[in-house]
Amino acid sequence: MLFRTQDKRRSFFHDLGLAALLSMAAGSVNSAGFFAFDVLTTNVTGHMALLANDLVAHNWQAAYMKAIWMSLFLLGAFVSSLIMQGFHNYPRLAHLVPLLIEISILGTTIYFGYHFYDYGSMLSQFLAGSLLFAMGLQNSLITIVSGSVIRTTHLTGLFTDLGINLARLVIPHKKQENSIINKKLLLLFTIALNFFIGGVTGGFLFASYLFLAFIFPLSILIMALIYDIATFPPLPELEKEI
Repeated sequence: MLFRTQDKRRSFFHDLGLAALLSMAAGSVNSAGFFAFDVLTTNVTGHMALLANDLVAHNWQAAYMKAIWMSLFLLGAFVSSLIMQGFHNYPRLAHLVPLLIEISILGTTIYFGYHFYDYGSMLSQFLAGSLLFAMGLQNSLITIVSGSVIRTTHLTGLFTDLGINLARLVIPHKKQENSIINKKLLLLFTIALNFFIGGVTGGFLFASYLFLAFIFPLSILIMALIYDIATFPPLPELEKEI
C-alpha cells in the first residue's frame, strides 16, 4: 500500500516540519475565521455540543447551520482521502491536489471577503463553510501521509496524547522507549505551540487587515507544499506498484 510505504520513508524531522507549518496555518485560519464569521473552523466537538443545545432550545436554523458545518468538515476529509486513494500511483499529485484545493479556498475567501463581504448571513455562511471544508481536507491529508501520527486541528486528542505520554515519561522505561516518547512529546508540543502562535497571529492580522489576514495561512500552505516536495523525494517506480 502506498500510505504504508510513505510511512516508512518519512523521517521524524520531516513530520515535525510539516506539523509545525500546517498547525500554524490551521490556528491562523481558526482565529481569523472566528473574528470574521464568529465560527471556529476547526472545532467540530464544539459544533456538536452547540448543535445539541440548539436542538434542545428548538433553535432550528442555528442547529441546521451547525449540522451543515460539521458535514462540510466531514466532506473535506472524505474528498482529501478520495483524492489520495485515486492518485495512489502518483504520490506527487496525491499531496499536491488537496493542498491546491485548500490554497484555492483561502484565495477565494480573501477575494470575496475583501471585495464583497457586507456581514450578511449568506456570504458569511458560505465562506465559513468553505473554511470548515478546507480544514477537514487538510486534517485528512496530514493524517494519512503521516500514518495517523499528526492531526493539526484536533487539539482535544492532542492534549489527551500529551497527558498519556507525560505519564509514560514519569515511569522508567528502556532508553529506546524513552527516545520514542520524547519524540512523540516534541511533535505534540510543536503542534500545540504552532497552533497557538498561528491563532494569535491570525487574530492580530485580521484585526489590522481584515480578510487580507488569510494571506498568512495561504503563504504557509505554499511553504508546506515546497517543503514537502524538497524534503520527501518521489517513490521509486518499483515501490509505486506495491
